[in-house]
Amino acid sequence: MANVKKQTIYKEVTSRIINELEQGRIPWVQPWGVQGGGLSGPETVGLPQNAVTGNYYSGINILLLWGTVFDQGYSCQNWLTFAQARKLGGSVRKGEHGTTIVYADSFIPQEERKRALADDSDPVSIPFLKRYKLFNVEQCEDLPADCITAPQPLPDCETMPASESLIRATKADFRIGGAKAFYVPSADFIQVPPQPSFFDQINYYRTCFHELGHWTGHKNRLDRKIENTPGCKLYAREELVAEMTSAFICATLSIKPTVRHADYIASWLDVLKEDDKAIFRAASQASKAANYLLECVKRNKNEVTS
Repeated sequence: MANVKKQTIYKEVTSRIINELEQGRIPWVQPWGVQGGGLSGPETVGLPQNAVTGNYYSGINILLLWGTVFDQGYSCQNWLTFAQARKLGGSVRKGEHGTTIVYADSFIPQEERKRALADDSDPVSIPFLKRYKLFNVEQCEDLPADCITAPQPLPDCETMPASESLIRATKADFRIGGAKAFYVPSADFIQVPPQPSFFDQINYYRTCFHELGHWTGHKNRLDRKIENTPGCKLYAREELVAEMTSAFICATLSIKPTVRHADYIASWLDVLKEDDKAIFRAASQASKAANYLLECVKRNKNEVTS
């Protein structure tokens, strides 16, 4: 029964993402460009986070929450449960509908613990998915003011210090030149065109983050299978990971993400329609990749101060 329920969650979420792609909308890019006065400003930039704990959501839940932000025009990325709203002295407004996200974990049945103890072996855990609902703070009332503060977009500029710091902190082999952007796994280097050659110079950073997404998959880092042959499913899956990694990093650094590879939508749809767990894996791998890159910044700071 639990396995049937898990399969249903996978199918539900994948169907939602497929529907977005078929309409030409990219779930990990959509929230930016939402206009209109909200609680915190004209535009939403950032990763979704829990308004109480401050923890950021990851993996597939980023896409699910961003999708709701876009559909409903919310200007804030802060979320909480019904119970958390009550605990803060507020409440969810009557008639509001929550956004379903998923929680992945595993457990070891008591009988399995006994078997492992008797056999002197490691117990086998059983993975499970659990769904629960979140509400955007704009669906609530009487919440403390600090719960509804969204990150402010950065002012327009050519060079972005935070982005430059992240690129330097990775210590990746970046080669500037040519007219194409790519990562070469065998030689472990990234090449991107010079920033002035971009029509919109901010796209230089989006491109760098996309290629750094690929870079994290090297066998000496997160060890993903990277295929450079366009047209195959493994290539499409890796492009999904790199695209979302770039979007997650852009959100963290308050840069509006865009889709560099809109022509890949058809190949992404093929992958998602064939495997309803593909988007879960890609989103999870993208979160790990983004976290890996952000950890580079922390390690670099520690090295400088030590």
